[in-house]
Amino acid sequence: MKMLTAEITKLLDKLYNLRGEDSVILVQMDKEKDAAMATKERTTNEKAKLQETIENLTEEERILGEEGEKLVSALSGIKTEDFKTVLEKLRVDFNPDKISEEVSKSLPKTIDKVKEDTKKAQDELVKVEAEMNTAEATIEELAIRKDEALANQARLNECFELALNGNINITRDSITSLLEKFDFNEDEQREGAKIMMFPEDALYEYEEKLKNGGTLGKSISEVFAEAKEMVEEEKEEEVVKKSPKDELIDLLQELGFDYLDFTSNDLEKILANYNETVLRRNVEFAKNNNIKLDIFVDTVELLYDKEFEQKINTLIKVGKDPFDIYLNPNILIKYNTEDLERMIDKLKSSGLDPKKVPLIAY
Repeated sequence: MKMLTAEITKLLDKLYNLRGEDSVILVQMDKEKDAAMATKERTTNEKAKLQETIENLTEEERILGEEGEKLVSALSGIKTEDFKTVLEKLRVDFNPDKISEEVSKSLPKTIDKVKEDTKKAQDELVKVEAEMNTAEATIEELAIRKDEALANQARLNECFELALNGNINITRDSITSLLEKFDFNEDEQREGAKIMMFPEDALYEYEEKLKNGGTLGKSISEVFAEAKEMVEEEKEEEVVKKSPKDELIDLLQELGFDYLDFTSNDLEKILANYNETVLRRNVEFAKNNNIKLDIFVDTVELLYDKEFEQKINTLIKVGKDPFDIYLNPNILIKYNTEDLERMIDKLKSSGLDPKKVPLIAY
């Protein structure tokens, strides 16, 4: 009979956290949604202002052209000799030829400046729209992920209820498959299945403690915090050397990832191809081009792809938007830079505009 050890208690703390409204997964999704909603609201306002600016600048360019042409035309029909006496008596310095020359010289530069401001506003609008589209896509994606998470949570609760009532009638594989969806590692999956299939070993004792006033399962973050404190205490007695996997997790967190988004297989792939310089460069490039870091979670190979930046720049040069690339990451896996350029040249030689050809068709 397996007792309720500290290790088993921590595992149950994680599982029980995932059963409730304060599930670390649901809480994180809500935070991501709030951030995406704030981004959508901000970019929507920015888009409206930029569109108004572009409209005003376009109108200003039109008026400057029309009025400038009329002014030059009007001045060309005026001769100072016709108004010599009145200009002299009133001491008015009026030289239509000089004014016309100044207008002809300055007007094109002024119009070019307006055009430049318009182009800047249009470029900024493209970036804002891309950020807004990313936020909208994130909101939609989170809605789907939350529905799935709630369904998994309901299934987890069902398994626990069956186990607590001694009526568990599902296979070990079904339980481990369910726990895998919560990103538990293989050892945790096997142990979790044992706990549910043989509740008398530990689950009943854990549940009894809760009923007697014990704290309902700690959050995963609290469990990890406690584990970190224990490690720090041990460091006071001896130096603890981190494993390559732990160092990778630290780096992923530093770069803005939630390492729980990566499966064990994902982490093993990264470690097998590990290059910190490439990894940092690819993440920084994605951030600078408004590409969501989810692209690396969904396509982990891109984290260690040495041609990641070159391939995206190649697509941007032919008019592809970073958000479009984010939605079609497989194009970056399918081709290396040389093959991608060859494909683009092939499209051009066929009379097609690579910008208009969907990436999915490449």
